[in-house]
Amino acid sequence: MSAPASFRAPKGTADVLAPESARWEALVAGFAGVAEGAGYGLVQSPLFEDVGVFQRLGEGTDVVRKEMYDFRDKGDRHVALRPEGTASVVRAFVQHRPATPWKAWYVTPCFRYEQPQSGRLRQHHQVGIEALGSADPDLDVEVITLGHDHLRALGLRRVALLVNSMGTRDDRARYIERLRAWLEDRVDDLAPDDREKLPAAPMRVLDSKRPATRAVAADAPRITDHLSDDAGAHFERVLAGLRAAEIDVVLEPRLVRGLDYYTHTTFEFQSTALDAAQSTVLAGGRYDGLAEELGGPPTPGIGFGSGIERTLLACDAEGVFAGAAAAVDVFVVDVAGGDTARDLTTELRRAGIRADRAFDARSMRAQMKAADRSGARVALLVGEQEQVDGTVAVRSLKEDQRSQAAVDRRAVVGHVKELLG
Repeated sequence: MSAPASFRAPKGTADVLAPESARWEALVAGFAGVAEGAGYGLVQSPLFEDVGVFQRLGEGTDVVRKEMYDFRDKGDRHVALRPEGTASVVRAFVQHRPATPWKAWYVTPCFRYEQPQSGRLRQHHQVGIEALGSADPDLDVEVITLGHDHLRALGLRRVALLVNSMGTRDDRARYIERLRAWLEDRVDDLAPDDREKLPAAPMRVLDSKRPATRAVAADAPRITDHLSDDAGAHFERVLAGLRAAEIDVVLEPRLVRGLDYYTHTTFEFQSTALDAAQSTVLAGGRYDGLAEELGGPPTPGIGFGSGIERTLLACDAEGVFAGAAAAVDVFVVDVAGGDTARDLTTELRRAGIRADRAFDARSMRAQMKAADRSGARVALLVGEQEQVDGTVAVRSLKEDQRSQAAVDRRAVVGHVKELLG
C-alpha cells in the first residue's frame, strides 16, 4: 500500500514559524502598548458570527457578494467566518452595552475567499482599534494618531496618510445622486466589474483599483464639495488636530466607503515602498450608523484595521523591524546524565531567564552546536568533573567576549542574572 500524500496548508493560507513568528509577537505586543497607553482594552469575540452581522457590511460589496466564507452548521444556523474586525466588535458593544466612550483593540485572523497574492491571503491577520460612543472629531484625531504612531514605532517612514470626509448621511444622499448621474454618462468607460456596482453602490466605483475606472474617477465630483456646514467644521477640526500632531496629510477625494453607515472621516495609510495595488497597510473611518444597523441605539464610532502580513511586507521593503534576536539567553549543556540540565533550566526560567537545553543524551559537540544555533549569550556546561566539584562552567558565547569561569552550582542562577544585566 503506497504511503499517503503529505498534507499541505490550504491555498491562500500560510504557516508562520519561528523566528518569523517572533516578529508577529513583537508587532502585536507593540500595538497593544500603543493602544493600551491610550485607554483601549483588548476585546476577544467569536471567530464566526451569524451571517447577518457581516451582511450589514453591505450586499453591494465584494466582501459579502463574493469573498465571505459562509455556511450552515450542524444546527442549520447560517454563520460566516469573520472577514474583518469591526462588525464583531460593534456587535459585542450592542450586546453588552459597556459604558461609553468604549475603547477596544483586537488582534484576529480574518477570512476572505479571493485570489491569493502577496500580502493578500484567504486567511490573513489584523490588529485594530474601535472607539464607540463619541462623535467628537478629536476622537478621530486620536484614532488616526494611534495608527500613525504604531507604524512609526515599527520603523516605517515611507508611508503616506490619505484622508477624506464622507459628510453626514444627508450629505452622502445628495452626493450619491449626483455621482450616479455623472457616472451613468460615462458607464461605457468603466471596467466591466465596476459597472455592476453603479446602480446600488456608486461610491464603490470611486474606490476601485482598476485602471480604467480610476481614470474615470479622477474627474468625478468630490464629496468634499458637497459637505454641510457641520460636516465641514468636523473635517476642519480633524485636519487641525493632525497638523497639531505633526502628521502630514494628503487629501484624497476618491477615498470613500460605499456603505450607508460610514460618515465623516475616512483614512488610509499607504506604503510607497509597495506596489500600488497592495500599498494600504492601515485603513479606517467613522461609522456612525453601524451600531444601529446591528440592532443597537444610534451610537457614533470610529476605528481602523491593519493587516499584519501587509505591514510586515512594508517593513521588509524598507529594511526595518527585522526578526527578533535570540530566543533564549542561556543554553545548558549537560553530558553528565542530564539531571543538572533538567533542574537548572527550570530554576533559570522561574528566575525570569530564558533558557533551553538539549535532549536525548547528545554529545558535547552536538550540544554546543545547538547552543550556538539558539542564539544564547551564555552556555552553562556540566560534565563529570563539574558534577563531582559541584560547579557549573559558565561560558560566554559572544564572539568578542569568549571566556569561561567555574561557578558554584548553588550560586549559578544569581551569577547568570548579574552577567546578563
